[in-house]
This record gives sequence, C-alpha cells and structure tokens, in this order.
Amino acid sequence: MDPCPFVRLTIESLSLNIPSPTKSSQLSGIHPSTTPCFCNIRIPNFPSQTALLPLSSSSSSSPETTTSAEGFHLDAAAHRRLSSKPIPLRVSVFTGSMATTCGITNSKLLGRVVINIDLSNCLSRSTMFHSGWLVLGKKKKKQNEKGFEPELKGSTRIHLVVRSEPDPRFVFQFGGEPECSPVVFQIRENNIRQPVFSCKFSADRNSRSRSNASDFANTPSRWRRTLKGVRDRHGKERKGWMIIVHDLSGSPVAAASMVTPFVPSPSSDRVSRSNPGAWLILRPNSAFSSMSSWKPWGRLEAWRERGHEDGLGYKFELVTENNGIPIAESTMNMKKGGSFCID
Repeated sequence: MDPCPFVRLTIESLSLNIPSPTKSSQLSGIHPSTTPCFCNIRIPNFPSQTALLPLSSSSSSSPETTTSAEGFHLDAAAHRRLSSKPIPLRVSVFTGSMATTCGITNSKLLGRVVINIDLSNCLSRSTMFHSGWLVLGKKKKKQNEKGFEPELKGSTRIHLVVRSEPDPRFVFQFGGEPECSPVVFQIRENNIRQPVFSCKFSADRNSRSRSNASDFANTPSRWRRTLKGVRDRHGKERKGWMIIVHDLSGSPVAAASMVTPFVPSPSSDRVSRSNPGAWLILRPNSAFSSMSSWKPWGRLEAWRERGHEDGLGYKFELVTENNGIPIAESTMNMKKGGSFCID
C-alpha cells in the first residue's frame, strides 16, 4: 500500500519575554509574573490555533519553559494550493483571558510577528523556517550564531520554532454506513479508491432504535417507565458493541469495542466529560492469534462540551500496562464536524 503525501507544519518551543513595565509604556498594568498570555497562530485557508505562552525571564538565552501548538497538517491538495509561493505564518500575542463574554473578548493585543514559509520542497525533506526569538511588531532580523537577535531594551519578544517535515499517511474511508458493514477503501493519491478491508459490526443501532420504538407502541404500559430506566437500558445495550476489521482474505486485523456506554448525565441530554463514553481499540499479538488473546492498543473517549459553543470533546491515548499515554485531546464543532490526527 502506498501512503498519501502529507506535510506537518510544527510550531513549538513557544515562550514570551515581557520587560518590566514603566508608567509611560504600553505595558503598564501588565505584570510579567501574574498576567496570562497566549498567542493566535494563522496560515491562509486553515482554522487558527491558540496556545498558551509561558513567560521567560530573559530573551538572551533559551527559554526555561515552553509550550507547543497543535500544528497544521497539509494533505496533497492543501500543499498544492500553498506551495506556489511563500505564505505568511502570523502569530498574534495577547494578554488576558482567552474567554469571551457576550461575544466580547477580554484580551489585549501585545503585538504580532510574521514568518514567511516556503512549502515547495517540504514533501521530500524537513525544513527549518525559524528558531529563536523575535521582537513583537518588528520584521525578522538577522540572528547571531545561537539563533538570538541582539537584545533590545524594553522590547517584548516571543520565542518559537517553526519547521515542517514530510508526514506520509495511509488514508481509509468507509464505503457506506458503518452499521451496514461496508468495504473499507484506501484513498490513494489523486483520490483513487482501492478496496483493502472489510468490517463487521456486531450490533445494528438502527434496528435497535426501531425495535425500541415498536416496543413502546405495542405495550402502552412501557410508557410508565422512568427516563432513568430507559437510559440505563440503552446504556446496557450499547456497551459491548464491537467492530472487527478484516483484510480481503477474511482474516481479522483490528477491532474496537465500546467499553463505556454513551449515557447522558442525570437531568441532561449531554454525555459529560466526567463520565465520557469510550471505545477500546484492540490489535492481534501475532498474525495467527485468536481474538481472545488480542491486547488493547488505544482508548478513545468522547463527550459533549459545556458552554454556548456546541462542541464534541475527545481524547485518545495509547494503552500500556501501567497507564495511558495521551496522544490527542481537543474539541471539534458539532455542526461543521471535523477530524483528529494520531501521530
């Protein structure tokens, strides 16, 4: 199987250095040790990303603590659009809270930096676009051998590393509704679909929903059940659902089982973060091992986020003997949908 070409654009080693404020400076009222700061990162035709900025005591050396943004993942189509000429990566730095009240932000813009990146050769090799400190609101200046700009008194500076690397991936797509146990296609370059797997669901949610509705219609006394009883029943039915993926010869190669049902919290229609639903992903120990000996590989949890934005929260972690290793955690919009990446 041939992977699809992808490029991963990474923004990491983020840190901020704020000079001590003076009464006459625009930083008056901002105390470097107590004021929270964050940045907004944008490239053309992609949703913006937000990352917290830890504070560094000096901009003449490497920062003591850093954070990283989620980064951008470019498929072949996005790479073709963005590689015809250098594109700007804009980083806007704010102080204050990231939250909004009645649509009004409570943050204050400190400044911006722009780094031009050329993605034309990124499918074949790794590229470093920037590593070091930049003065907010200033153009990128020549750095010394260690990657630091000359110290400018009273300047707010941001430290960041921007790099890209080839990130080829295998892309798969269901050939129909998952409940109907469709063929799974591999999506190759130029959107060529090649059948590579089949899958089998051990339960059909649509038929369950129909049987539940007929049960209530045929037996009026069932309407007297409490809402909690209905939820408990649904939760028990959903727990234990499994999907098994087979190769084209019919041998099972992977499986996923619902180990925690998606049950709403009491007096709510939302699955809360404190009690998320979860799927456990299994894989075989060897090519000829029986499914009873398969071991857990990953765990995917999901819930509905609180707040005015209707979001689906999720977390994926690798399963080990002692504990889980977090791989991805974020939120996607319920109306627009989305996807998440496992590196």
